[in-house]
Parts: sequence; C-alpha cells; structure tokens
Amino acid sequence: MPTATGQQSRAAVALRQSPIPALRKLSVHENDEVVLIQGKVDCYYLKQMAQEALMPLLAGRDLVNRVTVVSA
Repeated sequence: MPTATGQQSRAAVALRQSPIPALRKLSVHENDEVVLIQGKVDCYYLKQMAQEALMPLLAGRDLVNRVTVVSA
C-alpha cells in the first residue's frame, strides 16, 4: 500500500522526525483511504504515541495501527 509517487509521505516524515527513537523505526504505508503503521515497540504508551502523531495527518482516511507491543 505504498504511495503512488514513491516519495515519503507526510505521515512517514512525521514519525522519522519524532523525538522518540522507537517511533522513528516504525513503518508507514498509506493510500487515499488508509494510513497503516506497523512495527514493534516495547510499551503500549509508545504504540499510542505513534497513533497520536499521525492523527492530524489523516485527512478523512482510516488509521490502522498494527504496531506490536513486545517485552524489552
């Protein structure tokens, strides 16, 4: 579900510029209908932070959060 242009999306850039290192490791895929985040973090708080970072960029699209919380 990559973007049509092949350029990094605004959502991907938002996570890459996060001050939280764990969020910079997550991947983002998006199209006209869905923004999908996936990867692994070590606590539920970071999963929520990733989701909240992308909420302002949805522009009417659905957010699918497939970030997995794993023990450190």
